[in-house]
Amino acid sequence: MTATTDGSGGAPALRSPSASDHTTDHRPAPGDSAGLCTTALLTAQRSVEHLLGRQAPQGWWKADLETNVTMDAEDLLLRQFLGVHDEKTTAAAAVFIRGEQREDGTWATFYGGPGELSTTIEAYVALRLAGDRPDDPHMERAAAWIRARGGIAASRVFTRIWLALFGWWKWEDLPELPPELIYLPSWFPLNIYDFGCWARQTIVPLTVVSATRPVRPAPFALDELHTDRHRPNPPRPLAPAGSWDGVFQRLDRLLHGYRAVALRPLRRAAMNRAARWIIERQENDGCWGGIQPPAVYSLIALHLLGYDLDHPVMRAGLESLDRFAVWREGTAGPGDRREGPARMVEACQSPVWDTCLTVVALSDAGVPADHPALVRAADWMLGEQITRPGDWAVRRPRLAPGGWAFEFHNDNYPDIDDTAEVVLALRRVKHPDPARVEEAVARAGNWTLGMQSKCGAWGAFDADNTGTFPNRLPFCDFGEVVDPPSADVTAHVVEMLAQEGRAHHPRTRRGVDWLLREQEPHGAWFGRWGVNHLYGTGAVVPALTAAGVPVSHPAIRRAVGWLESVQNDDGGWGEDLRSYREESWIGRGVSTPSQTGWALLALLAAGERDGSAVERGIAFLAATQREDGSWDERYFTGTGFPWDFSINYHIYRQVFPLMALGRYVHGQPPAGRNGD
Repeated sequence: MTATTDGSGGAPALRSPSASDHTTDHRPAPGDSAGLCTTALLTAQRSVEHLLGRQAPQGWWKADLETNVTMDAEDLLLRQFLGVHDEKTTAAAAVFIRGEQREDGTWATFYGGPGELSTTIEAYVALRLAGDRPDDPHMERAAAWIRARGGIAASRVFTRIWLALFGWWKWEDLPELPPELIYLPSWFPLNIYDFGCWARQTIVPLTVVSATRPVRPAPFALDELHTDRHRPNPPRPLAPAGSWDGVFQRLDRLLHGYRAVALRPLRRAAMNRAARWIIERQENDGCWGGIQPPAVYSLIALHLLGYDLDHPVMRAGLESLDRFAVWREGTAGPGDRREGPARMVEACQSPVWDTCLTVVALSDAGVPADHPALVRAADWMLGEQITRPGDWAVRRPRLAPGGWAFEFHNDNYPDIDDTAEVVLALRRVKHPDPARVEEAVARAGNWTLGMQSKCGAWGAFDADNTGTFPNRLPFCDFGEVVDPPSADVTAHVVEMLAQEGRAHHPRTRRGVDWLLREQEPHGAWFGRWGVNHLYGTGAVVPALTAAGVPVSHPAIRRAVGWLESVQNDDGGWGEDLRSYREESWIGRGVSTPSQTGWALLALLAAGERDGSAVERGIAFLAATQREDGSWDERYFTGTGFPWDFSINYHIYRQVFPLMALGRYVHGQPPAGRNGD
């Protein structure tokens, strides 16, 4: 693993090992349990040394967060739209995009996945902006593949919005999104708070874009991406009027009609109110929500409303996007004919998440609770707690704040998952100011309890964000736009509450009951924020046992049986992202360090330490560790939206194997504290 600069203070961030690194097979002889334990201890020690050497001076850890080239393509399109593109950035982005192209001319959304139409279109357009010619072989292959799959007309709405900004698509052929939506009260169907926070932050600025319908001069035509350039958008039949799809398609037609009669003063007032809403949610670092999509659309919307590029809001927003850039050596792709650095844009940065997971992993591996690195990390995490209300307070107006967010700056949107894991991490540290820790943990615990949904489980950002209408809008054809409870988040909360001595608290028991009901027939749990059933099961089993569910419980035994049944021949576990769409992929995939770690965490919590599945899994981790104490993992095991948006958290390959090795050597984490 090598160090790079993440743009948030010049401290080292984590990056995957280069091809020149090597693995060393530390696998003991089969059946040698004592030798395996020694091997696991040595493997864990190397991993500990590796991670301790990557901590930032401020106390945090942060690894690269890799997604797909739409982040980079949209960054270039934004710069083209605002007129702030520069040769260095464009050239470096193009090197990265070319390096990600597959031999068939396409771009995928995850390593080893199939070509994806919208991603390929956006990458193609970005390379055209960078000067690649349509008759270049790699561009011809991409264009032919795009046409064979329906061309631009078959792409998702968000892709066609980007193209409409330059006249490559007609605004009137896009779903309508009126800015008057900002006036709908929180109890009214399809108000902005019915959407998940990530969608909400994107939709509000897009209402301004939809209302103004801007078009910048196109630097070139894209006729080669249409199946018929004379008829780029052939009409599509409406769904039956009695179906929900048909209802919302007809609603969209009504909204198009409303546009012609909308009162100009009302529309202008709605756009101004949207602008205020956007500006009020800009974070101290200039970004919005700590994620890329709301940031780029907010910049476009504000610029359309008259905010020039020198305005402090705009300037801070653009600077924040630059801090999302990771510069590295270029990787040659099918069409890469130029030398130079590559620039990858992170969709988000995850220092809080990376730090709390790393602290737990180091503690599991036996690092003393008063180790300076853990104390520094705890100090930094304590300083990141959010003590003011955010959008979550719309549904919980009387609840006192106390959560943590995922990113460096995201005070409006703390999330329940990070909050639970930070508490678990803080309890692993012997801090010199224990009263400060107690106060922070108490706030976090009360906030988390208050964010429980009616069903007894927890979502990521909001309580009871379970509406079904938002996902049916014609506009919402990409990824989840609501935030219902999930097994993995609920499991982390239950585990945290159990640690805090609240295993028998009524809210904890409701969470346990919900988890038991959510187990799937084959014995696993669905993973909302990680891939997939391995992630869900790896979170739920440790939570249930921490909350007092005996390892003999039928749910635990079914989970163990499923994990044993899907273990790969090499001793590891893997699950492909296609499991979100195809049942035949559930529990199937190339073995990865992170997913092997999840499976082992579940099996160890279930009392299977001496079982052959655990021994083979531990041996796999030892055999695949690199000489520098790290693991490599090209496969994506993180989830933004199931199937639609996948993440390779470069920290996962380091922390989850270490947690498993540590618990194998040192046993399970300490039992819960005394409490109510």
